[in-house]
Amino acid sequence: MRIALGLDTDGPIDKTIERATRLHDRGFRSLWSSQIFGPDTLTALALVGHELRDLDLGTSVVPIQPRHPSMLAAQARTVQEAIGGHLSLGVGLSHQVIVEGLWGISFERPAKYMREYLDALAPMLRGEKVNVQGERVRAVAMSPLGPKVVATPSLLIAALGPKMLKLAGTLADGTVLWMTGPKTIAAHIVPTIRDAAAEAGRPAPRVVCALPITVTSDIAGARERLNTEYAIYATLPSYAAMLEREGAKEPADVALLGSKEHVFEQLHGLAEAGVTEFSGAPSGTSGEREGALEVLHDYEHNA
Repeated sequence: MRIALGLDTDGPIDKTIERATRLHDRGFRSLWSSQIFGPDTLTALALVGHELRDLDLGTSVVPIQPRHPSMLAAQARTVQEAIGGHLSLGVGLSHQVIVEGLWGISFERPAKYMREYLDALAPMLRGEKVNVQGERVRAVAMSPLGPKVVATPSLLIAALGPKMLKLAGTLADGTVLWMTGPKTIAAHIVPTIRDAAAEAGRPAPRVVCALPITVTSDIAGARERLNTEYAIYATLPSYAAMLEREGAKEPADVALLGSKEHVFEQLHGLAEAGVTEFSGAPSGTSGEREGALEVLHDYEHNA
């Protein structure tokens, strides 16, 4: 199982590059960043990756509704060229409260919308001709969008439910997970997406799992902080369903939390569940975050 870290892209781009450089200098070579309400993540990653050419960079994830697939394909291919061919494009459906409440876009039949979107986006990323005339997505491309690239960006889908996991296995290279514990990954995520990929004749899919990680002796205090920091995710239906499936009541229940030895064991557990890449989100005090970085570095280089 490969180790990655979440990269905070909020704030001035110079600070983002500084953060990425510090992580790079400590030996981390894979960084993932979310598109929430801050700066454009793909633009930030293009600048980071142009400075640090040996980094693998990924989005976890870019919501698809505000971006036509032709625009996203062109942007992703441009980033791929800028960073030297190490982009993983993670895309997702976001959440109804955001899509309808903030953007004024319909969230109706999200899995069908994603299917139509992928029918356009996936071949566009490969530089192929496209003519999709769906109910929600219409897209035509007669020539490659964006610059010539050394390799097609890897395409991953934020997939948790059965329909989305089947799409990820059939039309993409894997999935990006959040707030999903090891029991759910082993019993639900991995079998569903692997079966879909095998049926479609595709390679074994990537399973990228992102979770909070805190190395601490103050378990009670850390749990309280984690549950406060990540409280919103327990209220969003897709993540709440994963917590319920795991038998978890709160976000801290799926976090990697405890001593260095215990967190190391949790990392092994995720690998055994079928996770191919773990992206850690260090949380807590400066000492707790430092402990998390040490464990992740040790696992990456010694496990």
